[in-house]
Amino acid sequence: MQRWMEISSRFASRFLAAGLCVFAVACAGLPEQGSTAKPASAVASVGQQKVMANVVEGVVEKVAVRSWPKTWEHYTLPGKHATDYVFANIDGRDSLAVTAVSSASLFRQKVRIEPKELDHLRFSWKVPALIAQADLALRDNADSPVRIVLAFEGDRSRFSAKNAMLSELSHVLTGEPMPFATLMYVWCNTREPGSVITSARTDRIRKIVIESGAKNLNQWLDYERNIRADYEKAFGEAPGALVGIGVMTDTDNTRSTARAWYGPVNFTSKALGLADAAPLK
Repeated sequence: MQRWMEISSRFASRFLAAGLCVFAVACAGLPEQGSTAKPASAVASVGQQKVMANVVEGVVEKVAVRSWPKTWEHYTLPGKHATDYVFANIDGRDSLAVTAVSSASLFRQKVRIEPKELDHLRFSWKVPALIAQADLALRDNADSPVRIVLAFEGDRSRFSAKNAMLSELSHVLTGEPMPFATLMYVWCNTREPGSVITSARTDRIRKIVIESGAKNLNQWLDYERNIRADYEKAFGEAPGALVGIGVMTDTDNTRSTARAWYGPVNFTSKALGLADAAPLK
């Protein structure tokens, strides 16, 4: 039994690098009673002045930001160095400044948005450089300078034996089971925008490439995505409820360093009919 636990622990550490971090977004289903999770219309309160404190390596820095709600939290991973997430104002924008040094962790928020309410998602990022050795399709190179992560509910009885085992392992190690499905928006080194990458670790994690290569580095890029259309493209079926959202910059697989900036993430009910990514200039 002890030997099995040692093997499971080593396996889990490698699995966490690319998968378990996003399982944490799901927050084990429904927000608890009294939770500060907000409905879609209240996820981001643009224009409302907030002063937020962020603790990074023991240093408390207070930064005035108008667009990041306090319901977001930094989620660290067992056995992994944490990526630094610090609130800042960059280029006149309220931002989350991120530095990853051979690290992986998630900045996330609990939500509950029913399938019929799913519409569009707005987000932005700025990336100064790619991760040279990264390849999101390869188990041991699956790092990305930026990710937007969405976690969904679904019928877990449909899990394969492997995915059921991974979900149970996730629950044992973190107290949170694996989401039924996780959809990511990513920046890839080589694959064309619109490509769908299935995780090498589990087919319940799929990534849509919305930026590729070095062409748009070192500038702010703003997007609006149709959540339902993107989920159906990636998974071939209608989505369940959205139960978590996060941003993530990770370099633990490539043992490298990456920096990035994220703008606020907002849900919108404005029906623009956008099924494909396009920066909003």
